[in-house]
Amino acid sequence: MAPKSTSKKDKSPPSDPDGMFSGMVVFLIETGVQSRRLQIWKQKLVQMGAKIEERFSKNVTHVFAIDANSLLQKVDRERLTRSKAKLLAYQWLEDSLTKGEKEFEDLYVLSLQSGGGGSLSPKADNGSHPNSSEITPKKGRSSAEDAKNASPRHMIDAKDLAVVDSRDTKSASSLASRSSSPEVASPEVIDSHNKPVGTSDSSSLYKPPDLNRNITQIFGKLINIYRALGDDRRSFSYYKAIPVIEKLPFKIESANQVKHLPAIGKSMQDHIQEIVTTGKLSKLEHFEKDEKVKTISLFGEVWGIGPATALKLYEKGHRTLDDLRNEDSLTHSQRLGLKYFDDIQSRIPRHEVEEMERLLQKIGEEILPSVIVVCGGSYRRGKSSCGDMDVVITHADGKSHIGFLPKFVKRLKDMKFLREDLVFSVHSTEGTDSGVDTYFGICTYPGRELRHRIDFKPLTSVVRCIQGIYMHLD
Repeated sequence: MAPKSTSKKDKSPPSDPDGMFSGMVVFLIETGVQSRRLQIWKQKLVQMGAKIEERFSKNVTHVFAIDANSLLQKVDRERLTRSKAKLLAYQWLEDSLTKGEKEFEDLYVLSLQSGGGGSLSPKADNGSHPNSSEITPKKGRSSAEDAKNASPRHMIDAKDLAVVDSRDTKSASSLASRSSSPEVASPEVIDSHNKPVGTSDSSSLYKPPDLNRNITQIFGKLINIYRALGDDRRSFSYYKAIPVIEKLPFKIESANQVKHLPAIGKSMQDHIQEIVTTGKLSKLEHFEKDEKVKTISLFGEVWGIGPATALKLYEKGHRTLDDLRNEDSLTHSQRLGLKYFDDIQSRIPRHEVEEMERLLQKIGEEILPSVIVVCGGSYRRGKSSCGDMDVVITHADGKSHIGFLPKFVKRLKDMKFLREDLVFSVHSTEGTDSGVDTYFGICTYPGRELRHRIDFKPLTSVVRCIQGIYMHLD
């Protein structure tokens, strides 16, 4: 007898027992989620190996909700506390699907503390998981290096998922100020007494614990070395590992503690074990003793000099930065990078970045009312200092700022804030969307001559702007 044909109405692909969500038993809190978005999530979960429960039970391994308040409306706090299930924001699911691999769960845990507030806990402070070092085995990956960091993790509050999905952009300023990443405070955050707290209150910012600086500093050096050597693959592997290690709420004493973390493969585990055991890494020591590697790495730190140029300069016999000062082949931008090498290498204190961001916003509004000028990258992620300033420019209507950059740059030059141009390309025409303007330059903190790197990037899409704030700029 011929097998029965599959019903045409059943268009869903079969569940993959070895899929990304295999072994997960999921209970979904539907409150506050668009029905279409919820349907997509359910379909993806089942297709990738998960089982969805209609009721909360002891079999559930993961509970997803928009926030803790909506979670507590459906399930009693005591039951949740007794359960071993992970309580996660839907953003974990969204980010995992975007990447195609599981994200680090402990960065998305919903906290049940202080009366069921909806905050996310970067340290997995859910009472049902007292041992914060117990991490669900999984793999993960970060975004490409040219986007320079990382995923759009938590770039928008979980409540905004439905907003983005429906293309209801509202206003860029509203979304930017509502961003509730544990890695960054919005321009105004509300404390436990519902009082506004200014951005200068550093206690409101999430700063990665970075209890393993002995590891991340060595990995940071390897990033620069491999980048200078033109080995982007190896450079990127260390680049992905650093933020994962930075956020750990415990000191690594053995590589076994992190072997299931995303971006920590076998080779990375071996490096970590060597560092925690000996306090150093033989690979780095080898590089630091190799004259060719040392020289190419040094030249690669000059703005505008890439791996190929650094190698050519080495082959010409150059060994120091002073040697390069008489090199005729250097471009104008490379000469500026060489001239202000020491200045550019110095870090910018967070409070100075904050003051310069306010200045840029003020000047911007004088030119174009309602323009939004936001410093992104490591500043938005709560770092205490920044290597440079990466600035995103947009407007509430997503278009009025087209053609704004040339006027903005001219005003900043007139007031001696911008000192030198490295790259300034104007492709757009005011009132149209015919191209993208870009500015890379050198600026000074008001009242000082110390030079810092600064980039401006106008973005037309509200969502792209928010992504730029948190991931493209670092």
